[in-house]
Amino acid sequence: MPNWHEAVGEKRIVPVLSQKTRYALKALLELAALPAGATLSSAAISARRTIPVKFLGAILVELKRDGLLRGQRGRTGGYQLARSAEDISFGSVVRLMEGPLALLPCVSVTQYRPCADCTSARTCELQKIFRVLRDSTVTVLDGWTLADASGEAGPLETRLSAAATKRARRRSSLKKVSSRKGAAKKAMS
Repeated sequence: MPNWHEAVGEKRIVPVLSQKTRYALKALLELAALPAGATLSSAAISARRTIPVKFLGAILVELKRDGLLRGQRGRTGGYQLARSAEDISFGSVVRLMEGPLALLPCVSVTQYRPCADCTSARTCELQKIFRVLRDSTVTVLDGWTLADASGEAGPLETRLSAAATKRARRRSSLKKVSSRKGAAKKAMS
């Protein structure tokens, strides 16, 4: 994740996604909107999405190397998606460009490592909330595809709402069970 700040009044805004990732997503969305079999040059993508041509060229090469794009050289060449828009999630693109979705290394599934300043991972209060945040982020980004972004957002929002309700019920029932266990322990003492 980027480590730069933009001054806004007295507060600073820390971007969650790098410019490279935002450009990659914009380029992929532009290509997802093409009719089947059509290609688009990097210059055309750059003009349509206001992305610097040289920076976009490097991003497209990376997306092609990672199997998301196909490209043809020459006057009639250009880029197109290598897979269907339904098969490319925002999560997969963010992981390719940024790395793990977790904000703390101790909650990363793919690149776990303990935090340098943590004395106990089992009792870390930060780890608990940031694991929930990572799981929620994964649910949203992996559930949202290039095809979803260009269509109506209803189905994913419905799925996410149902999943959030189910998780909230589960947490609520776990808290009840935990408080009952605590009451039982007090009664036994």
